[in-house]
Amino acid sequence: MHVTIEQAEIAIKAARAKAEELNIQFCIAIVDSGADLKAFFRMDDAWVGSIDISIKKAKTAVFFGMPTGEIGKLSQPGGPLFGIEHSNGGLITFPGGIPIVDEQGVLTGAIGVSGSSVENDNAVAAAGVAALGGYPLPAHPWRT
Repeated sequence: MHVTIEQAEIAIKAARAKAEELNIQFCIAIVDSGADLKAFFRMDDAWVGSIDISIKKAKTAVFFGMPTGEIGKLSQPGGPLFGIEHSNGGLITFPGGIPIVDEQGVLTGAIGVSGSSVENDNAVAAAGVAALGGYPLPAHPWRT
């Protein structure tokens, strides 16, 4: 099952509201469970470089079924996933990408946000996911 366009619009609206609260311009991407772009919003004056980063954060989160910040912890030198960012045409392994899970616990897509610090990116992404229910992620052996 994929995130619907209606759900993507709800997530983007909530993420935009958080971005406006922070007074920062972001790029917000939603991908479906196949990591294909479902919806995208670039706020006025958001960095051009954040377009690609937001999309890659969303793809990374859906590819591995965990937040990008968690993958980042595992991909540090000496970590079990060191070098993973070079796979799949390039991944982003710092915070701002969060999987979207439905009420049955099925991963249906992900949100990726870029435009500020990773803490702000993650807060904006989390607001988008929370608007859809914020259901917990399915169990995964690598998640810490």
